[in-house]
Amino acid sequence: MQLTVNGTTREVDVDPDTPLLWVIREELGLTGTKYGCGIAACGACTVLVDGYATRSCVTPASSAEGTEIRTIETVEDTDVGRRVVEAWVENQVPQCGYCQSGQVLAATALLSETPNPTDEDVEAAMSNLCRCGTYNKIRDAVRSASEA
Repeated sequence: MQLTVNGTTREVDVDPDTPLLWVIREELGLTGTKYGCGIAACGACTVLVDGYATRSCVTPASSAEGTEIRTIETVEDTDVGRRVVEAWVENQVPQCGYCQSGQVLAATALLSETPNPTDEDVEAAMSNLCRCGTYNKIRDAVRSASEA
């Protein structure tokens, strides 16, 4: 099957039901996308599929054929992604950092769709879990990126 990841179309020989997360990490060697729970509850595995935040641990690779998949490795290639990363640094969001690739991609998807989100929009879109509890800093960073 052919998958377009970070602007490059790659041929992968995997079972069509293989979770996209494992194709990204194991077949393509892009390890910025993390495994957290395997049931789409935590969001550590979030990638962008055609611009939408997608939990890759439960997304069959075959369903991503013909789409544009973006991972944390190229998030700064867009203006919105660059602003989000800058806001993350400015607001010192990460503690352990494990969930941050998913958080950054979720924020990038939100701000690409809704450039000036309300607090309710931010709360609804930022549903990824953070074991360190940096939710206030995450919210502040999203608001900061929306104002940049």
